[in-house]
Amino acid sequence: MIRLEQLCKTYHLGGESVHALDHMDLAIAAGDYLSVIGPSGSGKSTLLNMLGLLDTPDSGEYWLEEQQVSLLNEEQRAALRNQRIGFVFQAYHLIDRLNARENIELPLVLNGTPPKLRRPLIDELLQRLGLEKHALHLPHQLSGGQRQRVAIARAVIRKPALLLADEPTGNLDSHSSNEVIELLEELNGEGITLLVVTHDPKIGERAHRRLWMQDGRLTGENLDAESREGRTGRKDRKGSDDAQR
Repeated sequence: MIRLEQLCKTYHLGGESVHALDHMDLAIAAGDYLSVIGPSGSGKSTLLNMLGLLDTPDSGEYWLEEQQVSLLNEEQRAALRNQRIGFVFQAYHLIDRLNARENIELPLVLNGTPPKLRRPLIDELLQRLGLEKHALHLPHQLSGGQRQRVAIARAVIRKPALLLADEPTGNLDSHSSNEVIELLEELNGEGITLLVVTHDPKIGERAHRRLWMQDGRLTGENLDAESREGRTGRKDRKGSDDAQR
């Protein structure tokens, strides 16, 4: 589904060059569940922004579903991002003046989905996420876990192929964290490709593939037994497996 080849991104800060991504190679299959773990400044968020088409590389290639998106203009990137990618952030990024239902509905409004088609999609997600009684509550009237569930519902209302979660449990207590990560894993089980950026080893260890980053490079990868078995006999794709080890 995703292939990165020699992807580079450098920021110039205070007269110094910071290599946020340093000739990165990575392959992600459809339906994968990955975590990216590393210290602050290791390049985790830059990688997520690149995958989510929120930023552009200085050099290298990014292929998404057989399309070289690194060559697209901003309008084309925005259209692809809106159609195929969902985002979940640590700070929720809900609109304060909109209630839970309206926050979930927003992507459908923006892409022109007719109101009569929007309602059943929203009702289904509200029920599934246990938010029916909170549909008319504003964000400040919701707990942290409820706000994150609203954010997840908003991210998946258009049925994206790729879901990117940036520290999705960072502001939550352990109980709410477990509920949120289980919901994300349930969505992954239904076929959505899931990538979770986290500093929490316990959250990271739940993923099928666990990537470690340091100074803009992938420094290691662990696979669970199921993922390792699935790769047995698979041909190398431009050495991507070797690049992660």
